[in-house]
Amino acid sequence: MIDLFPLIRPLLFRFDPETAHGLALAALKSGLLPAAGAGDDPVLRTRVWGLDFANPIGLAAGFDKNAEVVDAMLRQGFGFVEAGSVTPRPQPGNPRPRLFRAVEQGAVLNRMGFNNDGLEAFAARLERRRADPSRPVGPVGANLGKNKDTVDAADDYVIGVRRLAPLADYLVVNVSSPNTPGLRALQGRDPLRDLLGRALDARAACKLARTPPLLLKIAPDLTDEDKSDIAAVALESGVDGLIVSNTTIARPAEIPEALQAEVGGLSGRPLFGPSTAVLAEMHGLTGGKLPLVGAGGVASGADAYAKIRAGASLVQFYSAMVYGGPALVLRIRAELADLLRRDGFASVADAVGADHR
Repeated sequence: MIDLFPLIRPLLFRFDPETAHGLALAALKSGLLPAAGAGDDPVLRTRVWGLDFANPIGLAAGFDKNAEVVDAMLRQGFGFVEAGSVTPRPQPGNPRPRLFRAVEQGAVLNRMGFNNDGLEAFAARLERRRADPSRPVGPVGANLGKNKDTVDAADDYVIGVRRLAPLADYLVVNVSSPNTPGLRALQGRDPLRDLLGRALDARAACKLARTPPLLLKIAPDLTDEDKSDIAAVALESGVDGLIVSNTTIARPAEIPEALQAEVGGLSGRPLFGPSTAVLAEMHGLTGGKLPLVGAGGVASGADAYAKIRAGASLVQFYSAMVYGGPALVLRIRAELADLLRRDGFASVADAVGADHR
């Protein structure tokens, strides 16, 4: 596969980040980007929640909010794709500008505010792809959010679970975006117990032949008490896994002064260290009993490998693609395979949590 992104990037960076993102989606929808030619290395195959993954490298939520290009991204070489966040009702999100690049730091700052077309449009797209026998193989997840003006937050997640459980390979309860007022408060012990209980009940009520796993996506900005509470509730509730982590509200010193005061969540390279530390902690707090998805700052095979060794069964990235383009996933896959073999691991699963042994 010829990587044209280095040639296209200067043109894209002439546009503001949100416009550039829209152009990328349009190119993917049009089929202009060729599919990845290389097959997956057998060492990368893994199985989590009864789902088969050709490789453990997934596209994080936020890139494809409306489930418009999930198959196009699977064809780019991702082992799985997570679409969303989607809310029951369409909403425009926060005012623009709301997406910013920190190029030298390999970072992105956003305060999108769950802008999306709403649940019905999202579900209709998943219904169409499930009816298409030519769709590429690979799990597709749905990341669920709440509408900004919803009072009973749990009800929005219940609505999402009911509608999408028959259509998605896995579901994610996102209570960790910093861009919806009050959302992160749902990570507290009592609100979280109530929310997960209702979401799990809604899933059970669907009475499906195959029950999609339900995951919880958490923030990196947590106190020790928060992390202990989340681990305890996750284990007792029966939730199937955790995604660690969402964006951070912290502003490391290397972030340009112009962005220091901007409200929103920071992702990309500066998030790698903090999110990986939280990942390792959650692996310890859950005793390795829950599969974890490592997200935050991944930009290389070495980054993905570090997440896996810290306890992740799967890995996700998005922000690095802003700077490296979609072909970056092929490089990450190849580098990860080399690292697994270098250290004598026969599979991804063999390396999960290796740093804790």
